[in-house]
Amino acid sequence: MSSIILTFVFFSLTANMKFNGKKGKKGKAARLRAEALLRAQQEEEARLERERLYRELVERLEAKYEGERESELAQYNSLAQKFLSAKQWKMDYREQAKWEHYLSCDGTPDPTVPQEINTFMSLWCDEQDQDVQLVMEKGEVVLHLIEKLEFLLLETAPEDITDEKQEQYLQVILQLQDLLHQKYNDATQSLLKIASMYEDSESGNMHTVLKDKNVTFCLWANLKMKVRYKDHVFQEAGHAFELPLSLALSSVAVRVLYTRYDHVSPLWVQCQGLPRPEGPATLESAEQPQDTGQGSAEEEEEGTEEPSVPAAEKTGSKGRKSSASLKETSNNTGDIKETQEETEKNSENLEEPSQEEEAPLQEAPGGGEEAPRVVDLEQLVPVGGVFHISVLRLPPQAQDVGDWIMVELLDVGLEEYPYSPGKAEDGTQEAVQITLRLPDNVIYFKVPVLARWDPAGQWWRTDGISKITYEAEKKSITFSMGGFSTVALLQDAHLNLPYQAWELHPTGVDEGLFTITAVFATIQIQIKDNQCMLSSVVVEEEEVLSHITGKWMSPLALRAALKRAGVNIFPAEHSPKYVPVPRKGPLAEVRAYEQMALLAAAFAFAHSKWNGEAGPEQVVFKVSEHLTAGSAKGNHWSLLMFDGEKVQHLKLTETSEAFSEEVQEESEFHSTLYHMVKESASNEAMEKVERAGCMFIDSVYQLLLATRVLAFS
Repeated sequence: MSSIILTFVFFSLTANMKFNGKKGKKGKAARLRAEALLRAQQEEEARLERERLYRELVERLEAKYEGERESELAQYNSLAQKFLSAKQWKMDYREQAKWEHYLSCDGTPDPTVPQEINTFMSLWCDEQDQDVQLVMEKGEVVLHLIEKLEFLLLETAPEDITDEKQEQYLQVILQLQDLLHQKYNDATQSLLKIASMYEDSESGNMHTVLKDKNVTFCLWANLKMKVRYKDHVFQEAGHAFELPLSLALSSVAVRVLYTRYDHVSPLWVQCQGLPRPEGPATLESAEQPQDTGQGSAEEEEEGTEEPSVPAAEKTGSKGRKSSASLKETSNNTGDIKETQEETEKNSENLEEPSQEEEAPLQEAPGGGEEAPRVVDLEQLVPVGGVFHISVLRLPPQAQDVGDWIMVELLDVGLEEYPYSPGKAEDGTQEAVQITLRLPDNVIYFKVPVLARWDPAGQWWRTDGISKITYEAEKKSITFSMGGFSTVALLQDAHLNLPYQAWELHPTGVDEGLFTITAVFATIQIQIKDNQCMLSSVVVEEEEVLSHITGKWMSPLALRAALKRAGVNIFPAEHSPKYVPVPRKGPLAEVRAYEQMALLAAAFAFAHSKWNGEAGPEQVVFKVSEHLTAGSAKGNHWSLLMFDGEKVQHLKLTETSEAFSEEVQEESEFHSTLYHMVKESASNEAMEKVERAGCMFIDSVYQLLLATRVLAFS
């Protein structure tokens, strides 16, 4: 009985202890919850208090900013007069150059004077039976005249040139291009008339290669018409071909005319920034899947069934490309605005196009079962020049008759041979096999797209080409075609975008270094006064393009040289459709470039990873005072955010975890970058800014506007 009582007491005590333990745990949990709630309330109150204080601070800063805005803009406009001084300097320079050209009497025309250029073209057109070498020499003059007109159109502000004058220059460019190509045709015909005089002792056929810095002229004449000589290698040029049997037994000639320039594509493709036709130059309405390659083997084989396109066509200004109904879309860098309203007009040039996706290869309208694959020239552009490959009818050769040499004269010019591919012995379609040696001074970052020119549709097409073999190390490409065409190698115009990083810093008095780290290359450009120099282009830790590095030239000339070499770091108006970057408002972007250029004599600027996180109407970048000639890597950077009207110093750093627009302590809002950096800058830095030369400022601005580093990085 006693044991039962003891057991009962034990269990009672145990139960009571457990009850009290549970009650204690619940109380502790309640206390913890209460403490957490209190802390949360205190933190929320503290946060609200900070926000209230920050709002009051921002309100005070806004009020002070509004009060000082007018005076700041007045001071800035006084400094910005240097842009107008640069514009006037360039106008005076052009007038002085025209006067010096007039005094030189060197026989070359002024392409802006209709009487002079028309006389030049008329006289050259009347000259008969010119030698190829003479055409090459005259061609260098023609190319210089074309370049002068192109640069004049790019440099001149829209309001400083009439539509009639612009149309005149465009037509002269087209006429000069057509005349130059026609002269190469005439010289080819003259050489073919006497082909038998230069026959090879081994094969009995004629072949020749003539080269200069702009053109490589290769010609082969099938004088003996023997099957065993159906192929030929132009050893001096590296080009080669193999003819189908039917052509090997025909009286034909094969010409491979390589031009470093592109006079085939529309003008707006040849020279970015020139006016573009109002109608689509490519099939912009087509909606096809993205495809930058050459297509499958089956598609390539089917493509050879396309009818051949003659390459030796005589393309006149009417049939090749018309410049009628053109409108100005150039991002002109020569017209710097004095007032804010005029600056807004300039920023309209950077307005982004619609978001419609474009395919690099598109189908032509109204096609049958096998529509031609048309290249989207907004995305893929010819790089490295153009190869005019043509099969020509061999004219009657001179015959020895006793003491006489007789030749049949035909009242026709250069004739294309009417070739249509037949069936080969194995039942497949006949094809011409071509091997082209690619230029050494051009970089292809990826396997290029091979395309042929369709003169009827006025576009580049990728069909009709098969069995493509690209050898990067040998710098050659081999392919087959059903006929003869003008061909080019195309590269994605945006493959080096978006930029990985960029930096601009001064290196001396009116000197600076602009560095862009693109996807495949790192480009360094030195700036001095009104000229630029390509310092280096590094690809995979190797310096390339030695033929254009170390040479001073204008910003426009440097842009053209880099694009010809395959290094395109200059976005076009349609580039946002193809580059995945956040949109940036054109007003903030243009004004930022202008004001950065004004400060570039004493301040360094660089890429910020937060630029993409900021809103579309704001740009974010790093800035630092820089008074030495060395690199800016060790600089103490500040982050600025600018919307075109107000600039603020961000508390944010490049190592912060998240983006914030919070203002740096003891900083203020300002209307311009000039007044923002003046807060903490040294007197020496601001004096350098005041003394900076107008042409150095203009050169920096042109490069910033051409590369658009704030929108494409």
